[in-house]
Amino acid sequence: MDGDDGSPGAGGVIVCFGSINLDLIFKLPKLPAAGETILGPNLHIEPGGKGANQAVAAARDGAAVVFAGAIGRDALATDALALLRQSGIDLSRVVPSELATGAAAICVDPAGRNLIAVASGANLAAQADQVEDALLGPQTTLLLQMECAPAETEALIRRARAAGCRIVLNLAPAAMLAEDALRAVDLLSVNEHEAAFLAAELRCADTAAALRAALGVDVVVTLGEAGVDAATAQGQYRLPAREIVAVDTTGAGDCYIGVLAAALDRGAEMLAALQRANAAAALACSKPGTQGSMPLAAETDGFLG
Repeated sequence: MDGDDGSPGAGGVIVCFGSINLDLIFKLPKLPAAGETILGPNLHIEPGGKGANQAVAAARDGAAVVFAGAIGRDALATDALALLRQSGIDLSRVVPSELATGAAAICVDPAGRNLIAVASGANLAAQADQVEDALLGPQTTLLLQMECAPAETEALIRRARAAGCRIVLNLAPAAMLAEDALRAVDLLSVNEHEAAFLAAELRCADTAAALRAALGVDVVVTLGEAGVDAATAQGQYRLPAREIVAVDTTGAGDCYIGVLAAALDRGAEMLAALQRANAAAALACSKPGTQGSMPLAAETDGFLG
């Protein structure tokens, strides 16, 4: 049976079309300003990319995940795919590209705040037709972000809508899609900066309720330490952030979206899914790193319990 409290149980499949990066993480005494060089003691290298991060978060929360994306033919590729493989994600729709594997440089200060630069590389070679029609249907949750070519993301949204998929779009990093594509998703997730960007484009307030009124889709706005603002067909919710000692906030938003998608895919009610994602994201903040910080389902269960 589906877990209507969001806990792991039977579900459909999550198809993630997204980015695969290798993250170079610099722990620094403070974040650098423009033109400033800050020395740190060491470098941590870990798989990343919003798409891959969200896929790993969903898989670790118990979802069956299929990933479609692109990777370079270079030395970064093996490490970039490592945690996707370890998480049991179907990578048969990840294709090689002559472009370099995507990479990110992430600076993290002692408070866990971060500053990130990304080289998209092979992620821009990913194409919507890597996801075949047979994968798209009412039992599929399509999970998308904005680190692949926008035209490919739009094309996949339109196909998925026609096939009856549930579509979860994380509009991150902030960029605009055609308005008809935005209106075709089931759930739109943004952080406060992305909400402000989208609100300026739509000429509305940057609250979840205002964005939902403008687009006609469910909206979740993650607010970091201030929690979550959500406006959905099931109701409006304002959830405080779970209390935890933050070690590294990198990837916490991706953890939230991946676990939210996994819970909804299992048939959870919206409030239960939001609460589960909130708990998982807090746990991710309590550990260093990006993909490696995504909690297992049992950890989230324990934290909720």
